[in-house]
Amino acid sequence: MRAAVLHHPAPIASRPLVLEDLPIPEPGPGQVLLKVEACGVCRTDLHITAGELKPLRDSVTPGHQIVARVEKLGPGVDSIHIGHRAGVSWLGGVDGTCPLCRKNRENLCDHPTYTGYSVNGGYAEYAVARADFLTPLPEEPSATNLAPLLCAGIIGFRSLRVAEVATGDRVGLFGFGASAHLAIEVLKSWNCEVYVSTRGASHRQLARDMGATWVGDATERPPVPLDSAVTFAPSGDVVVAALASLRKGGIVAINAIHLDRIPQFDYDSLLWGERQLRSVANMTRQDGRDFIALAAKIGIRPRTTVFRLDQVNDALAAVANDAIDGAAVVIP
Repeated sequence: MRAAVLHHPAPIASRPLVLEDLPIPEPGPGQVLLKVEACGVCRTDLHITAGELKPLRDSVTPGHQIVARVEKLGPGVDSIHIGHRAGVSWLGGVDGTCPLCRKNRENLCDHPTYTGYSVNGGYAEYAVARADFLTPLPEEPSATNLAPLLCAGIIGFRSLRVAEVATGDRVGLFGFGASAHLAIEVLKSWNCEVYVSTRGASHRQLARDMGATWVGDATERPPVPLDSAVTFAPSGDVVVAALASLRKGGIVAINAIHLDRIPQFDYDSLLWGERQLRSVANMTRQDGRDFIALAAKIGIRPRTTVFRLDQVNDALAAVANDAIDGAAVVIP
Protein backbone atom coordinates (compact mmCIF):
# COMPACT_ATOMS: atom_id res chain seq x y z
CA MET A 1 0.00 0.00 0.00
CA ARG A 2 0.96 3.67 -0.32
CA ALA A 3 1.29 5.71 2.86
CA ALA A 4 2.51 9.23 3.67
CA VAL A 5 5.11 8.86 6.43
CA LEU A 6 6.60 11.41 8.83
CA HIS A 7 10.17 10.62 9.87
CA HIS A 8 12.00 12.39 12.69
CA PRO A 9 13.62 14.66 11.91
CA ALA A 10 11.51 15.48 8.85
CA PRO A 11 13.71 15.56 5.70
CA ILE A 12 12.21 18.85 4.39
CA ALA A 13 10.35 21.04 6.86
CA SER A 14 8.04 22.49 4.20
CA ARG A 15 7.20 19.01 2.85
CA PRO A 16 7.44 16.78 5.92
CA LEU A 17 5.60 13.69 4.63
CA VAL A 18 7.23 11.12 2.35
CA LEU A 19 5.10 8.85 0.16
CA GLU A 20 6.26 5.24 0.62
CA ASP A 21 5.25 1.72 -0.38
CA LEU A 22 4.62 -0.35 2.76
CA PRO A 23 3.14 -3.77 3.54
CA ILE A 24 -0.60 -3.76 4.24
CA PRO A 25 -0.83 -4.11 8.05
CA GLU A 26 -2.43 -7.10 9.76
CA PRO A 27 -5.12 -6.43 12.38
CA GLY A 28 -4.29 -7.74 15.85
CA PRO A 29 -6.69 -8.92 18.57
CA GLY A 30 -9.61 -6.52 18.89
CA GLN A 31 -8.59 -4.64 15.74
CA VAL A 32 -9.85 -4.34 12.18
CA LEU A 33 -8.14 -3.58 8.89
CA LEU A 34 -9.73 -0.62 7.11
CA LYS A 35 -9.63 0.35 3.45
CA VAL A 36 -9.42 4.15 3.57
CA GLU A 37 -11.90 6.16 1.49
CA ALA A 38 -10.86 9.62 2.73
CA CYS A 39 -9.02 11.30 5.59
CA GLY A 40 -9.54 14.87 6.75
CA VAL A 41 -6.67 17.25 7.54
CA CYS A 42 -6.63 18.69 11.06
CA ARG A 43 -4.55 21.47 12.62
CA THR A 44 -3.27 18.86 15.06
CA ASP A 45 -1.56 17.26 12.05
CA LEU A 46 0.32 20.55 11.61
CA HIS A 47 1.52 20.46 15.22
CA ILE A 48 2.65 16.84 14.76
CA THR A 49 4.47 17.40 11.46
CA ALA A 50 6.09 20.63 12.74
CA GLY A 51 7.37 18.90 15.90
CA GLU A 52 5.33 21.18 18.17
CA LEU A 53 3.97 18.00 19.73
CA LYS A 54 6.76 15.76 21.01
CA PRO A 55 7.35 12.84 18.62
CA LEU A 56 6.23 9.51 20.08
CA ARG A 57 7.70 7.30 17.32
CA ASP A 58 10.64 7.43 14.94
CA SER A 59 8.15 7.42 12.08
CA VAL A 60 4.38 7.60 11.83
CA THR A 61 1.63 8.00 9.25
CA PRO A 62 -0.52 10.95 10.40
CA GLY A 63 -4.23 11.49 9.76
CA HIS A 64 -7.08 10.97 12.21
CA GLN A 65 -10.33 11.79 10.42
CA ILE A 66 -10.68 8.49 8.58
CA VAL A 67 -13.69 7.30 6.59
CA ALA A 68 -13.21 3.68 5.60
CA ARG A 69 -14.67 0.25 4.89
CA VAL A 70 -13.93 -2.71 7.13
CA GLU A 71 -11.68 -5.02 5.10
CA LYS A 72 -10.60 -7.68 7.62
CA LEU A 73 -11.37 -8.62 11.23
CA GLY A 74 -8.73 -9.33 13.82
CA PRO A 75 -9.07 -12.13 16.41
CA GLY A 76 -11.99 -11.65 18.80
CA VAL A 77 -13.87 -9.03 16.78
CA ASP A 78 -17.57 -9.79 16.37
CA SER A 79 -19.11 -6.33 16.84
CA ILE A 80 -18.77 -5.27 13.20
CA HIS A 81 -18.83 -6.95 9.81
CA ILE A 82 -16.64 -6.80 6.72
CA GLY A 83 -17.89 -4.10 4.36
CA HIS A 84 -19.32 -1.85 7.06
CA ARG A 85 -18.57 1.85 6.76
CA ALA A 86 -16.84 3.25 9.82
CA GLY A 87 -14.95 6.28 11.02
CA VAL A 88 -11.81 6.70 13.09
CA SER A 89 -11.04 9.82 15.09
CA TRP A 90 -8.17 11.26 17.16
CA LEU A 91 -8.82 9.16 20.27
CA GLY A 92 -7.92 5.69 19.05
CA GLY A 93 -8.08 3.84 22.36
CA VAL A 94 -7.92 4.08 26.16
CA ASP A 95 -6.80 1.72 28.90
CA GLY A 96 -10.28 1.55 30.47
CA THR A 97 -8.82 1.05 33.95
CA CYS A 98 -7.32 4.39 35.02
CA PRO A 99 -9.24 6.54 37.55
CA LEU A 100 -10.60 8.86 34.85
CA CYS A 101 -11.78 6.02 32.62
CA ARG A 102 -13.56 4.54 35.62
CA LYS A 103 -15.33 7.90 36.08
CA ASN A 104 -16.57 7.80 32.45
CA ARG A 105 -14.08 10.48 31.40
CA GLU A 106 -12.25 8.45 28.80
CA ASN A 107 -11.17 11.59 26.92
CA LEU A 108 -8.79 12.23 29.86
CA CYS A 109 -7.39 8.69 30.03
CA ASP A 110 -3.89 8.46 31.50
CA HIS A 111 -2.72 6.04 28.78
CA PRO A 112 -4.51 6.92 25.55
CA THR A 113 -3.81 5.94 21.97
CA TYR A 114 -3.86 8.76 19.43
CA THR A 115 -4.59 7.99 15.80
CA GLY A 116 -1.89 9.32 13.50
CA TYR A 117 0.38 10.21 16.42
CA SER A 118 1.05 7.25 18.72
CA VAL A 119 -0.25 4.76 16.08
CA ASN A 120 -0.39 5.03 12.30
CA GLY A 121 -3.29 6.95 10.84
CA GLY A 122 -5.20 7.55 7.65
CA TYR A 123 -2.90 9.23 5.14
CA ALA A 124 -2.63 5.83 3.52
CA GLU A 125 -4.58 3.31 1.49
CA TYR A 126 -5.13 1.05 4.52
CA ALA A 127 -5.14 1.54 8.30
CA VAL A 128 -5.61 -0.57 11.42
CA ALA A 129 -7.85 0.55 14.29
CA ARG A 130 -9.48 -0.77 17.45
CA ALA A 131 -12.91 -2.14 16.64
CA ASP A 132 -14.45 -0.71 19.80
CA PHE A 133 -13.29 2.81 18.88
CA LEU A 134 -14.88 2.87 15.43
CA THR A 135 -17.75 5.28 14.82
CA PRO A 136 -20.52 3.73 12.68
CA LEU A 137 -21.16 5.93 9.64
CA PRO A 138 -24.15 6.25 7.31
CA GLU A 139 -23.88 5.32 3.63
CA GLU A 140 -24.58 8.93 2.68
CA PRO A 141 -23.08 11.51 2.26
CA SER A 142 -19.76 11.03 0.43
CA ALA A 143 -16.56 10.08 2.23
CA THR A 144 -15.10 13.54 1.59
CA ASN A 145 -18.11 15.13 3.28
CA LEU A 146 -17.98 12.76 6.23
CA ALA A 147 -14.24 12.94 6.96
CA PRO A 148 -14.16 16.47 8.51
CA LEU A 149 -16.96 15.48 10.88
CA LEU A 150 -14.73 12.92 12.60
CA CYS A 151 -12.49 15.38 14.46
CA ALA A 152 -13.21 18.95 13.40
CA GLY A 153 -16.90 18.24 13.83
CA ILE A 154 -16.79 16.10 16.96
CA ILE A 155 -14.29 18.28 18.82
CA GLY A 156 -16.22 21.41 17.88
CA PHE A 157 -19.38 19.78 19.21
CA ARG A 158 -17.61 18.82 22.44
CA SER A 159 -16.33 22.39 22.74
CA LEU A 160 -19.92 23.65 22.70
CA ARG A 161 -20.70 21.18 25.48
CA VAL A 162 -17.66 22.27 27.50
CA ALA A 163 -18.75 25.90 27.05
CA GLU A 164 -22.22 24.89 28.35
CA VAL A 165 -24.02 26.42 25.38
CA ALA A 166 -27.79 26.50 25.81
CA THR A 167 -30.56 27.05 23.27
CA GLY A 168 -30.84 30.70 22.26
CA ASP A 169 -27.46 31.77 23.71
CA ARG A 170 -25.15 34.39 22.26
CA VAL A 171 -22.04 32.41 21.30
CA GLY A 172 -18.69 33.62 19.98
CA LEU A 173 -16.53 31.60 17.58
CA PHE A 174 -12.97 32.94 17.51
CA GLY A 175 -11.43 31.52 14.33
CA PHE A 176 -13.50 30.16 11.46
CA GLY A 177 -11.80 27.16 9.88
CA ALA A 178 -12.67 23.48 9.57
CA SER A 179 -14.12 23.07 13.08
CA ALA A 180 -15.92 26.39 13.49
CA HIS A 181 -17.74 26.20 10.16
CA LEU A 182 -19.30 22.93 11.40
CA ALA A 183 -20.02 24.28 14.89
CA ILE A 184 -22.03 27.17 13.46
CA GLU A 185 -24.43 24.67 11.90
CA VAL A 186 -25.03 23.09 15.31
CA LEU A 187 -25.52 26.52 16.90
CA LYS A 188 -28.03 27.56 14.25
CA SER A 189 -30.00 24.37 14.91
CA TRP A 190 -30.06 25.42 18.59
CA ASN A 191 -31.37 28.90 17.66
CA CYS A 192 -28.24 30.62 18.96
CA GLU A 193 -26.92 34.01 17.89
CA VAL A 194 -23.40 33.47 16.53
CA TYR A 195 -20.68 36.11 16.63
CA VAL A 196 -17.52 35.31 14.64
CA SER A 197 -14.09 36.92 15.04
CA THR A 198 -11.54 35.59 12.57
CA ARG A 199 -8.60 36.57 10.39
CA GLY A 200 -8.88 36.40 6.63
CA ALA A 201 -11.43 38.15 4.44
CA SER A 202 -12.59 34.88 2.86
CA HIS A 203 -13.19 33.29 6.28
CA ARG A 204 -15.17 36.35 7.38
CA GLN A 205 -17.26 36.18 4.21
CA LEU A 206 -17.90 32.46 4.74
CA ALA A 207 -19.13 33.21 8.28
CA ARG A 208 -21.53 35.81 6.90
CA ASP A 209 -22.72 33.42 4.20
CA MET A 210 -23.36 30.76 6.84
CA GLY A 211 -25.59 33.03 8.90
CA ALA A 212 -23.39 34.60 11.57
CA THR A 213 -25.16 37.45 13.38
CA TRP A 214 -21.96 39.56 13.39
CA VAL A 215 -18.47 39.11 11.94
CA GLY A 216 -15.23 40.87 12.92
CA ASP A 217 -11.45 40.58 12.79
CA ALA A 218 -9.44 37.96 14.72
CA THR A 219 -9.36 39.67 18.13
CA GLU A 220 -12.25 42.08 17.63
CA ARG A 221 -14.88 42.11 20.38
CA PRO A 222 -18.49 41.51 19.36
CA PRO A 223 -20.91 44.40 19.96
CA VAL A 224 -22.80 42.56 22.74
CA PRO A 225 -21.66 40.47 25.76
CA LEU A 226 -21.49 36.75 24.99
CA ASP A 227 -22.89 33.89 27.07
CA SER A 228 -20.02 31.66 25.93
CA ALA A 229 -17.26 31.43 23.36
CA VAL A 230 -15.02 28.85 21.71
CA THR A 231 -11.52 29.68 20.47
CA PHE A 232 -10.15 27.68 17.54
CA ALA A 233 -6.93 29.56 16.80
CA PRO A 234 -3.83 28.39 18.76
CA SER A 235 -3.24 31.96 19.95
CA GLY A 236 -3.24 33.29 23.49
CA ASP A 237 -4.22 36.74 22.20
CA VAL A 238 -7.39 35.23 20.77
CA VAL A 239 -8.16 33.53 24.10
CA VAL A 240 -7.90 36.86 25.93
CA ALA A 241 -10.08 38.54 23.29
CA ALA A 242 -12.74 35.86 23.80
CA LEU A 243 -12.56 36.24 27.57
CA ALA A 244 -12.99 40.01 27.22
CA SER A 245 -16.20 39.40 25.25
CA LEU A 246 -18.02 37.42 27.98
CA ARG A 247 -20.77 38.46 30.30
CA LYS A 248 -20.33 37.61 33.97
CA GLY A 249 -20.59 33.86 34.49
CA GLY A 250 -19.65 33.12 30.88
CA ILE A 251 -17.29 30.36 29.72
CA VAL A 252 -14.52 30.28 27.11
CA ALA A 253 -13.70 26.80 25.80
CA ILE A 254 -10.21 26.62 24.28
CA ASN A 255 -10.34 24.22 21.34
CA ALA A 256 -6.60 23.76 20.79
CA ILE A 257 -4.18 20.95 21.57
CA HIS A 258 -1.30 23.46 21.40
CA LEU A 259 -1.30 27.16 22.39
CA ASP A 260 1.49 29.64 21.72
CA ARG A 261 1.15 31.43 25.08
CA ILE A 262 -1.29 33.10 27.44
CA PRO A 263 -0.45 36.81 27.61
CA GLN A 264 -0.87 38.85 30.76
CA PHE A 265 -4.41 40.00 31.37
CA ASP A 266 -6.23 41.99 34.03
CA TYR A 267 -8.02 39.70 36.48
CA ASP A 268 -10.39 42.37 37.78
CA SER A 269 -11.89 43.25 34.41
CA LEU A 270 -11.59 39.92 32.55
CA LEU A 271 -11.82 36.89 34.86
CA TRP A 272 -13.61 38.23 37.92
CA GLY A 273 -17.36 37.71 37.95
CA GLU A 274 -17.04 33.92 37.73
CA ARG A 275 -16.00 33.96 34.10
CA GLN A 276 -14.21 30.72 33.27
CA LEU A 277 -11.47 29.45 30.96
CA ARG A 278 -11.69 25.74 30.12
CA SER A 279 -9.55 23.57 27.87
CA VAL A 280 -11.05 20.95 25.55
CA ALA A 281 -9.17 17.67 25.63
CA ASN A 282 -9.95 15.03 23.03
CA MET A 283 -13.45 13.61 22.79
CA THR A 284 -15.39 10.58 23.96
CA ARG A 285 -16.97 7.86 21.87
CA GLN A 286 -20.36 9.16 23.01
CA ASP A 287 -19.49 12.64 21.69
CA GLY A 288 -18.80 11.01 18.34
CA ARG A 289 -22.04 9.04 18.22
CA ASP A 290 -24.10 12.06 19.34
CA PHE A 291 -22.53 14.42 16.84
CA ILE A 292 -22.75 12.07 13.84
CA ALA A 293 -26.45 11.51 14.64
CA LEU A 294 -27.05 15.28 14.92
CA ALA A 295 -25.10 15.96 11.71
CA ALA A 296 -27.30 13.46 9.86
CA LYS A 297 -30.46 14.97 11.34
CA ILE A 298 -29.70 18.58 10.41
CA GLY A 299 -27.88 17.76 7.18
CA ILE A 300 -24.42 19.18 7.88
CA ARG A 301 -22.30 19.32 4.72
CA PRO A 302 -18.77 20.63 5.23
CA ARG A 303 -17.06 22.94 2.75
CA THR A 304 -14.17 20.81 1.49
CA THR A 305 -11.15 21.00 -0.78
CA VAL A 306 -9.96 17.55 -1.91
CA PHE A 307 -6.30 16.54 -2.37
CA ARG A 308 -4.84 13.27 -3.63
CA LEU A 309 -2.54 11.29 -1.33
CA ASP A 310 0.48 12.42 -3.36
CA GLN A 311 -0.61 16.02 -2.65
CA VAL A 312 -0.79 15.57 1.13
CA ASN A 313 2.00 18.09 1.80
CA ASP A 314 0.07 20.63 -0.27
CA ALA A 315 -3.00 19.91 1.86
CA LEU A 316 -1.04 20.56 5.06
CA ALA A 317 0.34 23.80 3.63
CA ALA A 318 -3.14 24.96 2.58
CA VAL A 319 -4.46 24.48 6.11
CA ALA A 320 -1.39 26.11 7.69
CA ASN A 321 -1.71 29.16 5.43
CA ASP A 322 -5.52 29.48 5.71
CA ALA A 323 -5.55 29.12 1.94
CA ILE A 324 -8.88 27.29 1.80
CA ASP A 325 -12.32 27.81 3.31
CA GLY A 326 -13.68 24.93 5.34
CA ALA A 327 -11.78 21.64 5.50
CA ALA A 328 -9.06 19.87 3.49
CA VAL A 329 -9.56 16.17 2.73
CA VAL A 330 -7.04 13.65 1.37
CA ILE A 331 -8.17 10.70 -0.77
CA PRO A 332 -5.93 7.66 -1.53
